[in-house]
Amino acid sequence: MKTFAICLLALVAVVSAYPQAKYTDRYDSINLDEIVGNRRLLVPYIKCILDQGKCSPEGKELKSHIKEALENYCAKCTETQRDGTRKVIGHLINNESEYWNQLTAKYDPQRKYVVKYEKELRTVS
Repeated sequence: MKTFAICLLALVAVVSAYPQAKYTDRYDSINLDEIVGNRRLLVPYIKCILDQGKCSPEGKELKSHIKEALENYCAKCTETQRDGTRKVIGHLINNESEYWNQLTAKYDPQRKYVVKYEKELRTVS
C-alpha cells in the first residue's frame, strides 16, 4: 500500500509539472483582420460554429475547441490564438450582436463565461 501511495504521488507530481498541451498552431497565420473586416468571409465561419453551414478545415478546428476555450479563458491557446480570440470576440460583441447572441446561446446559455469577455471587450459608443 505504501508503494502504491508513493507511485501515485510521483504520477501526480509528473502530471502537474508537465505543461498543459496547446491547441494546434497550424492556423495561427490566418489573417483575422481580413476576415472580421469582410462579412462575406466572416459569416461562413459563424454559420459553421452555429451548425448552420458547411465548415472549412480551420472552421472545424475552431468548432472542436470553442466551448473548452471559452470556459477556460483560452488556457490552451497559443499567444497568437489568445490575441485573435480577443479580436474576433470583440468584433462580434461590438459589430455583430445578433451573431454574438446566437453563439452565446449555443456555447454558454447560462452566460457563466461570456460576461468577462463582454466587460473587457465591449466598446462604449
